[in-house]
Amino acid sequence: MAIKTDHRHLYLQVIDHMKRDIATGVYKEKEKLPSEFELAKSLGVSRATLREALRILEEENVVVRRHGVGTFVNPEPVFSSGIEQLTSVSDMIRQAGMEPGTIYLSTSAAPPSEEDINRFHCSETESIVKIERVRTADGEPVVYCIDKVPASYLPKDFLGKQSGSIFSAIEESGEIHVDYAVTFIDPAGYHEDASPILQCEPETALLVLKQLHYDDDDRMVLYSKNYFRADKFSFHVVRKRT
Repeated sequence: MAIKTDHRHLYLQVIDHMKRDIATGVYKEKEKLPSEFELAKSLGVSRATLREALRILEEENVVVRRHGVGTFVNPEPVFSSGIEQLTSVSDMIRQAGMEPGTIYLSTSAAPPSEEDINRFHCSETESIVKIERVRTADGEPVVYCIDKVPASYLPKDFLGKQSGSIFSAIEESGEIHVDYAVTFIDPAGYHEDASPILQCEPETALLVLKQLHYDDDDRMVLYSKNYFRADKFSFHVVRKRT
């Protein structure tokens, strides 16, 4: 059905129309959309206008285009969270009514790299613990986590354990309190390590969150790099006018 034109650019009207059709079930999750020729004809717009609308819809993760195959409707993210507060992945999964789980891939201690020394302001003799985990929701892998923390901030028996919160372990002694984190978010395509671990399709995008966690004394105590499946997670920030 052709769109009803208004004062806005035509491609914006196409975007709204497509989103409305997806929301009302005209096009379902993971369903392949009609060809560009068919869509443009049914909407009464040029293929150039349609392509611009599809480009923006892909940027917004509403659709995904597979080269040589077609355009498909992306599933709605199962997990949505603001990042103003330090919320654990487990809490996000529970809030969605699912059961969180953890698969430990490796836990090891090694001398610090030059990057670690600059990051944690530690000495060359300090040992850095690296933990690789996969977080699951009802058994499905959704986040690949890499955490690094100086060994002196952790209980002596930490390496022998394969469970528990890293935050809790850091704060166990009572001498450290994780106060805040600085977060960087980057979109990523297929990743040679993370994508297979998360059982992603080649076209499934990832959201990479790098978090630098600091204590009350502004001392960095934990570095995290988490790969989130973009078809499962969305993040938002509440911004207030000043």
